[in-house]
Amino acid sequence: MTHLEGLVRIVKELRVERTNLVNELKHVDAALAVLGKLDRGSSYTKPRRTLSASARKKISLAQKKRWAKRAAKQAGKMKPKRTLSVSARRKIAVAQKARWARVRAATKAA
Repeated sequence: MTHLEGLVRIVKELRVERTNLVNELKHVDAALAVLGKLDRGSSYTKPRRTLSASARKKISLAQKKRWAKRAAKQAGKMKPKRTLSVSARRKIAVAQKARWARVRAATKAA
């Protein structure tokens, strides 16, 4: 009897696996159907209208004008950059050279 119970269990597992595979195939079929429709482009997108070269030029100039207006507005909000004095830059350079000298000394010692 235990042999038959094992077979019944295996058959149940195979049926569950078959159901899972059928569900996966349905998902694959749905994805292929969507991609097939996108390939033809008929069901998801309207045909786009074409613009003349002069219309595209007008749109381009209008957009550039908007960008320039925005850039000018942002430039007014920006703080001027601070500059370091010559002596301050020298002090920073001396300190940085000292740091690198310590790093080099530590790598040679190791």
